[in-house]
Amino acid sequence: MYEFTIIVPVYNEEDNLQRVEKELLAYTKISIKKTAILFVNDGSSDGSQALIEAICQRNEAFNYISFAENCGLSAAIKAGFDYVETPLLGYIDSDLQTAPEDFNLLLQHIGEYDLVTGVRADRKDTFVKNMSSKIANGIRRTFTHDGMDDTGCPLKVIKTDYAKRIPMFNGLHRFLPAMILLQNGKIIQIPIQHFPRMAGTAKYGLWNRLFGPLVDCFAYLWMKKKYINYQVKDKG
Repeated sequence: MYEFTIIVPVYNEEDNLQRVEKELLAYTKISIKKTAILFVNDGSSDGSQALIEAICQRNEAFNYISFAENCGLSAAIKAGFDYVETPLLGYIDSDLQTAPEDFNLLLQHIGEYDLVTGVRADRKDTFVKNMSSKIANGIRRTFTHDGMDDTGCPLKVIKTDYAKRIPMFNGLHRFLPAMILLQNGKIIQIPIQHFPRMAGTAKYGLWNRLFGPLVDCFAYLWMKKKYINYQVKDKG
């Protein structure tokens, strides 16, 4: 029935969820692919789960899974990959600093490419956040050679069969383009809009935006060396 599923990781975002519902519902009416929404509640301790259940009850295209405890963004994205059944998937952060309508910009390229990621143009973040992200992206490019300027951008579209083959660990959500390249897939980045956070609080500080990802680069190098990649020529 659906062609495209948007994964929405949620961790203590009760102040944002009504706006998330409004904007994603509006997007489903203009999407160039028939779109479903999958909330992944990452063990929220506020009222997020009750709001998610109410949203899903009144909107047919919305569904959810909920963790027993907080596991982190990479785990939430991986769970979304595992549960999605449509041929295409994407994800967006529940802070809505990116615009759902920009998924249409990415979907226009997904036929030729296997991952299309946004690049946040004119970022509306603090100086420290912008600089730490710029440094972290430069370090990752040195390790991965993926050519991507903004791998942390929370707006991506991926072919589901590629996404399901990605071996995830904590922090690897920043290496999704590189992990598609390991599968001999094709990737591209497209400029998108960016907005300041309207409600709730950011979940990342200087450590997990800069120093943590540096350690993850070495994990990626180990993964690249050990990654199993094969193509089936025939079956019977």
